[in-house]
Amino acid sequence: MRIWFINHSSYAPSESAGTRHYNLSRELIRRGHETTVITTSFYHKTRKETRLKPGETWKKEIIDGVPFVWLGSPPYERNSPKRLWNMLVFAWRVRRQVGLRHEPPPDVVIGSSPDAFAAWAALHVARRYDVPFLVEIRDLWPDTLVDLAGMSPWHPLVLVLGWLEKHLYREADRILTVLPGSPERMVQKGADPDRIVWLPNGCDLTAADVEPPTTKNDKFTLMYAGAHGFYNGLDIVLDAAELLEHEGLEDQIHIRLVGDGPHKHELQKTASERGSRIVSFQPPVPKSEVFLTLRQADAFLMILRHAPVFKWGISPNKLFDYMAAGRPVLFAVDTPFNPIAEAGAGVSVTPDSAAALADGIKTLANLADSERRAMGRRARQYVEQHHSYRKLAERLETILLEVTA
Repeated sequence: MRIWFINHSSYAPSESAGTRHYNLSRELIRRGHETTVITTSFYHKTRKETRLKPGETWKKEIIDGVPFVWLGSPPYERNSPKRLWNMLVFAWRVRRQVGLRHEPPPDVVIGSSPDAFAAWAALHVARRYDVPFLVEIRDLWPDTLVDLAGMSPWHPLVLVLGWLEKHLYREADRILTVLPGSPERMVQKGADPDRIVWLPNGCDLTAADVEPPTTKNDKFTLMYAGAHGFYNGLDIVLDAAELLEHEGLEDQIHIRLVGDGPHKHELQKTASERGSRIVSFQPPVPKSEVFLTLRQADAFLMILRHAPVFKWGISPNKLFDYMAAGRPVLFAVDTPFNPIAEAGAGVSVTPDSAAALADGIKTLANLADSERRAMGRRARQYVEQHHSYRKLAERLETILLEVTA
């Protein structure tokens, strides 16, 4: 079976769609299928062109056995009309099959949101080849724009995306969602409940030790590894660190923020102005070194700002990497779907509260090593059971065989 994954998220260790499709493709290839990932060469987290030379509009590349077709899209620096133009150009090039006309035709096409324009273009590609189409929902747009970005429900872009969302639900042979509570919302928007399948994000467990080595840090080390954006709430981490320093805990606690994003420079400036002695910043690490870095932590931080849209659940890749690394997690997200609480794998606190976050950090820091190791083992067992990419690929293969039968 030939499978085309079409998404607007460039492949990188911290980029959910790119990494997800890379890992699913790798497992499907092992099972005898052919896959191609069609994605943008412009990396949204750093706002940089990563794959194409000046003048190139596309390029094909094989990464660890997985074929990628990179499509160029215009640069942008912040959330502005240029970002929308970036999305539209990518969708137009997908629909025009730039870089794809010499590829063997697909047997099935999977179009991924949150960029509904890319998923819409993928639908047209599927119709051109007369093959089944699956839409993959990673974020509920336009709900996310209204709840997180503060857009009016009557904004023209919100209305267009709302129409596209319903159109994709109607036309898709299957609707894949990474959000456990989202089927209820999709049915409210007119989706057929029999076509909806929960297929969460996952983790490549082959890269993580089954029994992670014990850490030997001089201080209790809490690590965050991921995007440094507004909705990640890392400014609250700086506020919590300041509270901990007021208690004189700078010699006992260390918070490491690993990664990149549009708010990193601002966060670093704030930490420097405050003279923070608890927080340190580290650049993103290559995929091959992710678990080497994660092993250096005593515990991890999963944090997001409060938003009504999270009532439908979350499914960030970094959370499952944390759990696979076998460490407890401090969970600061307002959602009824909490895998850390379900697995007994850490501590949960109220989001958007520096005081609650500081208390959670102290709670984990004061636990006995044996208790933290037990939490870490439960985290690992949970992710092995529910979020192994090998198992997720098996489930996806079953769905694809059903729709192509």
